Amino acid sequence: MTGQELHQLLLDKWGHSYDVQFRRTQGKIFLQVMWKYLEQASFPLTEAEYQEHLDSVANYLNALGGTAQVKIFITQTRDRPRLGKAVSIPLDLGERASEWIV
Repeated sequence: MTGQELHQLLLDKWGHSYDVQFRRTQGKIFLQVMWKYLEQASFPLTEAEYQEHLDSVANYLNALGGTAQVKIFITQTRDRPRLGKAVSIPLDLGERASEWIV
């Protein structure tokens, strides 16, 4: 998955260029689709910075082996990012989880 493919996946599902962040909670890793998006006037990144950020996230997803999980979750979920509530996508890393949890 590339950053552009991740961007298109977000646009196709929710119609906005939402921010995405990795979070580690209770020994698990999640990709969170945040409620802020590029088209908002208050969004802190430029379009180029946003694309660089998505490229970085996509590279991590590829390294973690979580791209298929993210694609399936986003296409099947009924949740929507809304103010104060992100959509959390659990990443099942299997035996490799200990490599990424520091």
